[in-house]
Amino acid sequence: KFRNGDVIPEAKSEGEWKAYNDANEAAWCYYNNDPANGEKYGKLYNWYAVADARGLCPTGWHVPSYDEWTILTDYLGGESKAGAKMKSKTGWNEDGNGTNSSGFSGLPGGYRDNSGAFDNVGKDGYWWCSTEYDTELARYRYLGYDVGYVFRYYDYKGRGFSVRCLRD
Repeated sequence: KFRNGDVIPEAKSEGEWKAYNDANEAAWCYYNNDPANGEKYGKLYNWYAVADARGLCPTGWHVPSYDEWTILTDYLGGESKAGAKMKSKTGWNEDGNGTNSSGFSGLPGGYRDNSGAFDNVGKDGYWWCSTEYDTELARYRYLGYDVGYVFRYYDYKGRGFSVRCLRD
């Protein structure tokens, strides 16, 4: 639910996911539409849910901006060192686990693409920033199983990524 109590629609099929994105409307899903994945990795949201004025995070919290993510990675020693400190100690494929010395406990929840297909669970974790790049793209941060970096990119707003809330 949004902060105001309105329900965020769950997209349970590729067609529903694509329809919400084509309409620039908020949606969420579980990886592979399987609630068991939600128990482990949480939900995946499109960026329209992140940017919705009704508020994705609870009162007193917000989705961090691009700059707020940079403050975190700088504090953890820079992007080249922060990734290992942000990754959980277990759950990453091919021994790609981190130290979790930051307490972030990042898990590789994978993503859902604009058309509704899923990929990379167990390998990679993607988290939206609240910062828009342009009318079609928004910024996100990424942790990969095979590196200790935190990468910064932008991608289509219709992708399904994880969200981490930050206290105001």
